[in-house]
Amino acid sequence: MIKILDTYYQINKLFDNGAFNYRKWEEYINSVYDNSAHIFRDEVEKYIKSGKYTFEKDFLPVIDAVCENPKLNALHESFLTVTDNLDKRVTDCFGRELNIDIVLYLGLCNAAGWVTSINGTDAVLLGVEKIIDLGWHSADSMCGLIYHELGHVYHAQHGKFKQKSDDNKREFVWQLFTEGIAMYFEQVVVGDFNYYHQNINGWKEWCDKNFTRILTDFNRDLPDMTRFNQRYFGDMCDYYGYSDVGYYLGARFVYYLVTKYQFDDLIGFDIDLVYSLYTDFLKQQISL
Repeated sequence: MIKILDTYYQINKLFDNGAFNYRKWEEYINSVYDNSAHIFRDEVEKYIKSGKYTFEKDFLPVIDAVCENPKLNALHESFLTVTDNLDKRVTDCFGRELNIDIVLYLGLCNAAGWVTSINGTDAVLLGVEKIIDLGWHSADSMCGLIYHELGHVYHAQHGKFKQKSDDNKREFVWQLFTEGIAMYFEQVVVGDFNYYHQNINGWKEWCDKNFTRILTDFNRDLPDMTRFNQRYFGDMCDYYGYSDVGYYLGARFVYYLVTKYQFDDLIGFDIDLVYSLYTDFLKQQISL
């Protein structure tokens, strides 16, 4: 069963004269999930420790921008629309239910959408600060964002989502695959294989034209790729002026795979098999 947790009416109370109050936020987030504030704080600390970001410069302005922002109201209306009768929409498309919380909340710039487990409960966490910052507050964008995260949940609950390898290349190919699975899932639920929630200001058209370049660069970067230098996954990444191009590339990879395998078989593949299929995909798309 999908459970909806909507904290919209608490969010503006977390600011004092327009300034974010961390103490109030900590009490608030711990009231949503007991003793959970450290999860969000620890995730941000990983970025700060990389030396590329500071909380005051890169995160706090995004959080402060939420206070009394009319886009928050629009975002909330979109959230209500998109989550209405959601259980039925998922089962109609894929035949199996999901057991998940969907939480609309104010985070610390962790992500617009984030799938995790808190106190033993699987949750899709929708951070209003990142959603507003990215301009994803419309019903169309919210639809794609929620469905994308549910794609990860479907993979985890009905397939083999948690895969690890000591090989760096396999790790990032696995990320490419899982994001592609989630993109495919959201497109099926939306009913449009040209739909990408990232498609703002010609994003998809640019990706279509530069597909071979993206794939070539991704493969070339693989041996030395890290969480902090990769250019493909996340809105803070920059690939020739565009972010999130790994989601597009992952979708193209999964399109290739669904011509050969059923979707429910794909989500049961392990990391080594996926890497082998990636090398086949690479050879078919690029003359090496």
